[in-house]
Order: sequence, then structure tokens, then C-alpha cells
Amino acid sequence: MKILFLGDVVGNSGCLAIKENLPKIINDYSVDFTIVNGENSASSGVGITEEIVKNFFSVGVDVITSGNHVWDEKEIMNFIDNENRLLRPINLIENSPGKGFGIFLSKNKKKIGVLNLMGNIFMKKCEDVFVAAENFQKKYRLKKDYDFLVVDFHGEITSEKMAMGNFFDSKASLFVGTHTHVPTNDARILENGTGYQTDAGMCGDYDSVIGMNKNNSLNKFMKKDSKKHFPSEGVATLCGTLVECDDETGLAIKIETFISGRILKNC
Repeated sequence: MKILFLGDVVGNSGCLAIKENLPKIINDYSVDFTIVNGENSASSGVGITEEIVKNFFSVGVDVITSGNHVWDEKEIMNFIDNENRLLRPINLIENSPGKGFGIFLSKNKKKIGVLNLMGNIFMKKCEDVFVAAENFQKKYRLKKDYDFLVVDFHGEITSEKMAMGNFFDSKASLFVGTHTHVPTNDARILENGTGYQTDAGMCGDYDSVIGMNKNNSLNKFMKKDSKKHFPSEGVATLCGTLVECDDETGLAIKIETFISGRILKNC
């Protein structure tokens, strides 16, 4: 089983790169299941729209995860209740629209669980993520409720992601962080078999400041005249994680950072 996870898609540049490149990537790497984090994919660089969701699905995305910007495009609050393949963090405030976990069928008819979590440190208010994760593990089990499990942890700091990654070791096929928009060079298989990467990076223009126009961002830091943040529109790099999992155990047997694009490249 090969699972491709792509980090935060940023603005029009990221969406275009997904549209133009993802079908070929899926074919060339024999990918069985594809997940993207889409919370920054709107043209403003924050939020996601119904049209973008449908466009992602049309080019091979199986599930879309999100994070703290999931509600920035208000239309999605109604749509998400009717689209199970679009997830929001499971530990958002109780009674939030949508779901934070789902079980989906891959191309080869395997059951893939996808769990979306959001960190607590330096993030918008949400329920205790470790309590949410512990409750989840009490309810669901690898190779009992699903064949494979992918966890997207949308968080700000590396230590929180690493701690949670170890908490899911042996219980998930892949644990991957999102939100910081910079790919970390630590893709590896943890001691008990879970594939891990602290942050998948972003799918956006890296000639930028985390996907946003660099000149405007500099002006903001230097307290000069600036506008509201807006995405950089150069050619995007696609960044993420590619993991191969054992059908019998559901655990990782091979993992690699996936980077393809104009500025950052390793494939």
C-alpha cells in the first residue's frame, strides 16, 4: 500500500500545481491513496471553498484535511457537513460542523482511516489534543477498524508534534505534521513501525514567506506600509510524504520525503 500525503496547499499557485501534476505523480509512483491538507488553498491563502474541494477530488485526491483556517471561507461551514471526505480537526470546539475522522476505501479496496488533529500550543482555541488522541485510541484500533491509519497533526511547534507522533507509534501507519509550511528533513520509521515526519511542508510558491508575498511580509515585519497577507503567485513546489505500508501489519516499511517543483526538488 502506497500512501501520498501532501502538505498545506497555498493559494492559486498551489491549486494549479496540484491540478497539473498530481495525476501523473499518482500514476508514476503507483499511489493507492492520496491525502492533501487544503486549509490554505483559497485564493486569499486562507480557507477552502466547495469549488476547490471538487477540483481536488477530480484530479485524484481521496481525502482533504485542514486546520485552524478551515472556517475562513464561510461557505465551507455548510458544505462540510455533506462531504465526509473533507475533514476538520477532531478536537475543535464541540458541535463544530463536519467530522475529524473518517474511514475510506482505497483504489485497491483497503480501509484507510484518516484522523485530523490540531495542536494546542500557539494555536486557536481547541480541546486538549492529547485527551482527544487518547479517546480516539480507546475507540479505534489498527487492523481491527481499518487496514491503515494516517494522522495529520496540524500544529505550530515541533516538540508537540514529536510527542504525539510517539503516542501513535505502532497505532498509525503514518503520522505527519502540517501548518508550518516548511518540510522537515526527518522522515523516518519510528521504533514500533509508524512512518513519521514532523512537517510535510507546503504546496505553494517557496519564493515567498510561507507561501505569502515576500515583499509584503517583509513590510509587515519592518512595520512599514503593507496589505493583508496574500499568496505569492510563482510556480509552486509540491511537498509531502510518501509511505509504503505492509498489508499484514498496516505499519510503514518505507518512507521518504516527497518534493517536486521549481525551487525545492528531490524527485
